[in-house]
Amino acid sequence: MLMTLLVLLWGLEFIVAKKALEAFQPLALVFFKYLVGFAALVPVKLARGGMPRLSLKYIPLLVLCVLCGDVFYYYAEYTALTHISIAAVTVILAFVPMLSVVIEKLFFHKQPTIGMVLGILACVVGISLVIGAGFSRPHMAEAPGYILAALAVLAWNAYNFCTERLTAECSNLDLTMLQLLCTVLILAPYMIGHFPAASDFTLQSIGGAVYLGIFSSAVGFLIYVNALSVIGSTPCAMFSNFMPVTSSFFGWAVLGERLTWLQIAGGAIVVVSACYVIRRKAMIDTAGNVA
Repeated sequence: MLMTLLVLLWGLEFIVAKKALEAFQPLALVFFKYLVGFAALVPVKLARGGMPRLSLKYIPLLVLCVLCGDVFYYYAEYTALTHISIAAVTVILAFVPMLSVVIEKLFFHKQPTIGMVLGILACVVGISLVIGAGFSRPHMAEAPGYILAALAVLAWNAYNFCTERLTAECSNLDLTMLQLLCTVLILAPYMIGHFPAASDFTLQSIGGAVYLGIFSSAVGFLIYVNALSVIGSTPCAMFSNFMPVTSSFFGWAVLGERLTWLQIAGGAIVVVSACYVIRRKAMIDTAGNVA
């Protein structure tokens, strides 16, 4: 249920980020949203007592996790959004769960079923129907966007498996705060020489950073880190396939974009196939734990 809420929060992120990127550079937007997110969680943590803790031996894994999923992933996604449409980016990101299944098979010896593979492929088809209207004929100027979106798929899978390992070592709140703080510290030297001009801080850009910081980062990563510890990497990756559906809905509801019956049908395919894969993965994992 919380992941369903997260799908709505992150589905709206594409629209908010696209607007905020008109004022901020991609890494500057990542810095500000994580700074806001960390600040929002500090009172919560202080109310519970103390500051977040993690054993020193896991710091390298935390840094790797942050570099992959918090710095590079969002740099790649936000930069891709400046080259290609939201539609193109979200279709490419739909391959995250497919790669997750491959990684689980190669490195963790977890065998996917034919039904799971077909379900993931059906998701890709459904997403293509949902946002296919946003495509235009590609040209060379868009090549960096497609390459960065593909690299983001690799980075997010690395983040998923690293974070899933770290969830066993500290609380979800601590891990979320450490990831946000580590991202801010890593990007701080970059921001010294690339701080936005005063004129860039408009109500729209500040509002976008606040939304991305509080809802997308603070609340969003609390939900996601918890989900990784409960349901695992591949089901979490499958939930991400709902985001193009929610993005299209918000585009219709907020921006007044046209919504066709073909897009609605594609959304239904995504929902049904993703739910099937998530359920099958849960049944396989449960059977494995019992055995």
